[in-house]
Amino acid sequence: MANQTGRHFLQIPGPTPVPERILNAMSRQMLDHRGPTFCEFGQKLFADVKTIFKTQSPVIIYPSSGTGAWEAAFVNTLSPGDQILVIETGQFAVLWRNMAERMGLKPEVLPTDWHAGGDANALEARLKKDGSHQIKAVCVVHNETSTGARTWIDDMRRAMDAAKHPALLMVDAISSLAAMDLRFDEWGIDVAISGSQKGLMLPPGMSFTAVSPKAIAASKKAKLPRSYWNWDDMLAINPTGTFPYTPPVGLLFGLSEAIAMLHEEGLDNVFARHERLAEATRRAVRGWGLETWCRDARGHSPAVTAVTMPDGHNADTFRKLVLENFNMSLGTGLNKLAGKAFRIGHLGYTNELTILGALTGVEMGLELAGVPHEKGGVAEAMAYIAETARPATAKAA
Repeated sequence: MANQTGRHFLQIPGPTPVPERILNAMSRQMLDHRGPTFCEFGQKLFADVKTIFKTQSPVIIYPSSGTGAWEAAFVNTLSPGDQILVIETGQFAVLWRNMAERMGLKPEVLPTDWHAGGDANALEARLKKDGSHQIKAVCVVHNETSTGARTWIDDMRRAMDAAKHPALLMVDAISSLAAMDLRFDEWGIDVAISGSQKGLMLPPGMSFTAVSPKAIAASKKAKLPRSYWNWDDMLAINPTGTFPYTPPVGLLFGLSEAIAMLHEEGLDNVFARHERLAEATRRAVRGWGLETWCRDARGHSPAVTAVTMPDGHNADTFRKLVLENFNMSLGTGLNKLAGKAFRIGHLGYTNELTILGALTGVEMGLELAGVPHEKGGVAEAMAYIAETARPATAKAA
């Protein structure tokens, strides 16, 4: 590609742009991760990260991608041959299932058509058939990044309670944490995992695992082999503010700043901003006469929108054209969506003008690519954003 001026529009659903404040916070000299200054910093950080999960339970931090936290969830709570139930809402649920198979677990899939989130009624009905409680864990992706569909975790918990089933509730919150409301304690979640590169606005390389007392109790009996991923090692030393091995010190400095930024805006305001920008994006898609991959109005994701391409047009060809002409990266279609959809990320460090710039690039790209569409999608989004903007408060001189 030729050198392009101006900033690159990174509109994929992760990694997301990193704010200058976080980059500056990470540009510190390293500390002795066993020394008193770091331990004091770490104790506060372990307490602060709980506020993002809305939990009083421990949150374990690994130097890894979210996939590592997936593996940690399995090896710490389950034994070879254990049966689990995976709600298949898209590609990332498929990958979680595949991991379970590789590890000697027995995953059963509760399917969807990939056009909506998980069905709580279907979950309740399946669990009621498991009278002997062979299912040891229910695995749910909160925000299915591949399809732009959310699953309502509180509905899933009510379904499990209605079925009187003791399975662990495991939630993939990799692209939902800090972009959508997540209430670990209130919703009765047992294991919730996330990653640094999405709503937390950090570079990739760090994962998070919130663990309930029930999950910790299960870890005492679990028989899958574990070493690096052992929760016991983490839980034993984290209260001192440090780690059983060298932690990602620079990323932890950034995490502290990210948490501060989220609380300065207010978590409810953060979630409302994501919902608003997502609605503006969907209005643009409707204005173009196109369709979102998620067809369930209640299931639309606040973090990412997957857009279905008209028949005869390839989404990856379109994405390449947009990148080359407008210096913008859009998310590719995964698995069933390959070539059939592109994804617009609107999570993390983004605002009204950012998303309007991205939508403008999409609309111009549709024109250049000869994709059948109606003009004016950006105008629809702009009208919605202007209509819902909070009026400025005049101050006396």
